[in-house]
Amino acid sequence: MKFYLGVTNNNWFRYLSKINPEDINFWQPGGSVSFKVLQSGAPFLFKLKSPLNAIGGIGFFSSHTFLPLSVAWDAFGNRNGCETYDEFNKLILQYRSDKFNINPTIGCIVLTNPIFFKEEDWIKTPSDWGQSIVQGKSYDTSDEIGQSIWKQIEKLLGRYLFLNASDEGKSQLILEEPSSPAYGNTVLVKVRLGQGAFRVLVTDAYSRKCSITGEKTLPVLEAAHIKPYAESGPHFISNGLLLRSDMHKLFDSGYLTITKNLKVEVSSRIKEEFENGKEYYQYHGKNLLFLPNRELDKPNEKFIDWHNTNRYRG
Repeated sequence: MKFYLGVTNNNWFRYLSKINPEDINFWQPGGSVSFKVLQSGAPFLFKLKSPLNAIGGIGFFSSHTFLPLSVAWDAFGNRNGCETYDEFNKLILQYRSDKFNINPTIGCIVLTNPIFFKEEDWIKTPSDWGQSIVQGKSYDTSDEIGQSIWKQIEKLLGRYLFLNASDEGKSQLILEEPSSPAYGNTVLVKVRLGQGAFRVLVTDAYSRKCSITGEKTLPVLEAAHIKPYAESGPHFISNGLLLRSDMHKLFDSGYLTITKNLKVEVSSRIKEEFENGKEYYQYHGKNLLFLPNRELDKPNEKFIDWHNTNRYRG
């Protein structure tokens, strides 16, 4: 199993360890280097900088993308590791040469189900770690050093997952016996996506275009749940649509929906109740303009059926 040990901003770590978030943005201030090291769900360890020099926690890789600073804040808020947007902006600009770019594009390594170890549980930095490493290093449990690190992580996970399982509203991670003994006694096989991870995945799955209108202005695009999260709708791409903000509001309010054959339906109630709606009726009966490439990510019929039965005001 491959995992990654990423160089971590100590203040970012300290702040996030206090708020116990469901997902986090492990940001890259340069916004130009893609992160292609890990598969979805793989462990991402936090290597704290000097003078701490230790492995302080773990998250699970969801995806990597590039976002304008303001959109990254909109998606993750204080889960970027800062209390306010101004703090976040100042922190990013410290690492950039274009100090007057008020909304630079940054890299976003989206991690879900993060666990921050108590200081007494921090793990010593591996012996092969060099001072010249700026971003991080990948390891594999098939190698001696990688296996040694993972065995220590695994012992901690058993304890921390047990403690977190009783937290109200927290996702529970499932542990199962591995098919191969190479990883130790147990390995993680399931993690739950958070709201920020859901938004990023849906945004990129729909090629950053509104599925109905084709709008490409990123700040006004929103990841809509077909079956709401509050109604036990999961953070699956197949339970999502990328919609322009006004379309999202109409969809959530039941004035707009999609059919099982992925056509748009616009309720007559818009005209009846608001004496308007010309902008929206032009899409009635038309196919969705943009869909995810993977079949399994396209809108699922069971979620569509729920929305049409419980929300749509047809």
